Amino acid sequence: MKRAIQAILIISFTALSLDVFAQDDTDREERDVIQLSGVVVVKDSTMGIPGVHVYVPKNRRGTSANQFGYFSFPVLEGDSIIFSAVGFRKKHFIVPDLEEDKLTVIIPLYEDTTFLEEVEILPYPTEELFKEAILAMQLPNQGDLDNMSRNLDPAILAEMYRNMPMDGSMNHRYFTQMQSQYWNDNASFRPNPLLNPFAWGEFFRSLKKKK
Repeated sequence: MKRAIQAILIISFTALSLDVFAQDDTDREERDVIQLSGVVVVKDSTMGIPGVHVYVPKNRRGTSANQFGYFSFPVLEGDSIIFSAVGFRKKHFIVPDLEEDKLTVIIPLYEDTTFLEEVEILPYPTEELFKEAILAMQLPNQGDLDNMSRNLDPAILAEMYRNMPMDGSMNHRYFTQMQSQYWNDNASFRPNPLLNPFAWGEFFRSLKKKK
């Protein structure tokens, strides 16, 4: 008796499933196929959104927009389509009943800004280890601090810069300048430094420094 009841239940379930699938196939046959094309843009803008996912959840079909936000794929009348992209709110669109076999749309998406909680990154996993590291830290002694301050003295650094020999690029630049000055002097009158008031000013300042 139990086996007979189980057999009846299995047959009933199978018949019900076949009827549901048949109805779904009939609905698909009755609905027309439409080529849906369009562009997904930012709301209040004409800038396309690349990589938008365009899909029909019921049938698990879809596509993705290209780098300009353009997409195109076949759908059925009455399909509910979802447009989703990272950083934007989802958009639902239902394909209307049309006489034509194609539809072009412009889908605007709103930006969805998500604020994340603040995360503090520390090199120590616990506060106790951080305290131990601070207490065990050895600071430089006064002698090392004096040496650091002396080595970073602006006057010493300026003197080192003045006495530093020229490298290859500096020698090349100096030679190029001298060569350019040579051709300029040959093509024009050479200026007399004795008639240059600025040169006399530099000369008197150098004499005062020597005193």
